[in-house]
Amino acid sequence: MVNLRLGEPATILLYVLGRFHYEIDELKAAESQVIGYRPLGSISASSPASNHASGTAVTIRPDWYPAGSRGNFFPHQAVVLRDVLLECEGVVRWGGDDDRPDESRFTIDVPPGDKRLQRVAAKIRAWNGEPGQGAGAALNPFDAERRKAARKLQLQQAQD
Repeated sequence: MVNLRLGEPATILLYVLGRFHYEIDELKAAESQVIGYRPLGSISASSPASNHASGTAVTIRPDWYPAGSRGNFFPHQAVVLRDVLLECEGVVRWGGDDDRPDESRFTIDVPPGDKRLQRVAAKIRAWNGEPGQGAGAALNPFDAERRKAARKLQLQQAQD
């Protein structure tokens, strides 16, 4: 169980967690591998992790992917990770792309009420209502066109 802001942020971040679980590496309930909401007093307000105080960020296995390090994912896992970000249409930022990387963190990267946030959450909710859609669905993140689109998104986010 992970505590997140209800509504669009939870819908999107749970999708990220689902894809991570199904396609990158299994997240086991018995271990505390996922951190969502954290009180602001437990983190610096100027830290990128401050999104945790609003329930709009998740950290997956911070001990496995320590802040400040890069290259913690195998190449095939990195391809899937980029595909997850592509499906989220730039609404989610991966901490691995930050100047001081934190490959364990995924953050909602648009303001509350942003139309993109609403659109992506609606898309994911529609998938959740259809068998064979959403997290765990048969996608091919290695498809050349998907990889090209994921790389384009990565470059756009780097410019922002």
